[in-house]
Amino acid sequence: MIDSSNRLMVLNHPLVAHKMAHLRDASTKPTEFRQLVRELAAIETYEALRDARVEEVTVRTPLADASCARIPADSITVVPILRAGLGMLEGALDMVPSALVGHVGMERDEETHEAHPYYAKLPSRIVDGTALLVDPMLATGGSAIAALQYLRDAGVRDVRFLVLVAAPEGVRAVLDADPDVRIWTCALDDGLNENAYILPGLGDAGDRIFGTL
Repeated sequence: MIDSSNRLMVLNHPLVAHKMAHLRDASTKPTEFRQLVRELAAIETYEALRDARVEEVTVRTPLADASCARIPADSITVVPILRAGLGMLEGALDMVPSALVGHVGMERDEETHEAHPYYAKLPSRIVDGTALLVDPMLATGGSAIAALQYLRDAGVRDVRFLVLVAAPEGVRAVLDADPDVRIWTCALDDGLNENAYILPGLGDAGDRIFGTL
């Protein structure tokens, strides 16, 4: 059992379960796989922004003025961890088309399972708002921790980490490494195998998204 201190949110919804069943299926083709990743990312973005900062505005309907709320411009930044995180980017942007976009590249050493950065580019305004760090898989947590540290070093205070499948080992590692981050996942799986792949998992998300099997 993970003591998440309310920082781990596992989505419990029939639509999520339905889409995850197709996502896990080894027979699902890359085109459908990409669409499922996009749809699940949109659902997670919706959930992760339940307490997003809004500003009061007045708009004119065809009949009268109406008091409304809007998310301030440039207050949300989506940061995919390259390369698999790119598969979740469009789903997040479907929910927040005005969001800024940053990129963080983390490459895992297949022998040590440690993450090494090779590219990073963030919009300057990211420090004033909410960053949605996205990556389909949370296995050992190495890439996530390195990406989170990069965002913290850049001055980002509000970071929310969205994944599709998580292993308990990775969740514990990330929550221990960063006391303020919150994690949203569509599934919390059994654990890691001897090669640090999630079981039952869904295989290599990057390969399945881009068809590089």
